[in-house]
Amino acid sequence: MFEIIIKGILIGLCVSVPVGPIGMLIIQRTFNRGRAHGIATGLGATFSDLVYTIITLFFLSFVIDIIDQYKFAIQLVGSLLVIAFGVYTYRSHPHQIKPNDTKKHSLFGDFMTSFGLTFSNPLVLFLLIALFARFQFINNTTTFFLSVVGISSILAGAILWWSVLTYLVSHFKNRVNERGLRIINQVTGSIIIIIGCVGTVLGLIN
Repeated sequence: MFEIIIKGILIGLCVSVPVGPIGMLIIQRTFNRGRAHGIATGLGATFSDLVYTIITLFFLSFVIDIIDQYKFAIQLVGSLLVIAFGVYTYRSHPHQIKPNDTKKHSLFGDFMTSFGLTFSNPLVLFLLIALFARFQFINNTTTFFLSVVGISSILAGAILWWSVLTYLVSHFKNRVNERGLRIINQVTGSIIIIIGCVGTVLGLIN
């Protein structure tokens, strides 16, 4: 069980860490409206990922025999996709943070807009499938209980990142700029690339 928890947290981090449009939205709302609004926005993105995670688990349950049969090819392709995603993250350039927003906004509104924006991007589904295959997240022996633990771990990884991100922005918002966000993208992109490369090597060895 400990293994699936670690894998779930890593998957949650891989999906959440890159500072893309949703990450920028969370940073902007934390910067302009306060940490509570940033966390609400992060939770909206997290629950959208939860929906896609459940869809992925159900989808994989139907093709698990195919995954076992072509495990090497799927893991190799999954690792290459992770590398490509890391390169994309490394090369992406965040936009400048907008000026302070003086309008009043509800936490629920922030949650729902973030959920809708994240859910409108079905590429998350393919990323999750690649990560599931790479980390061998489920197999024929995975029980319902372990699947629930795995989903909870993915949520924990995502929530952990959004909590850390909003904390850093709220405490160091005077130093947050486009250059700093670009460095974050480069560091996280490099980490994702390394994960993909290690997965490719391990797949070839095994």
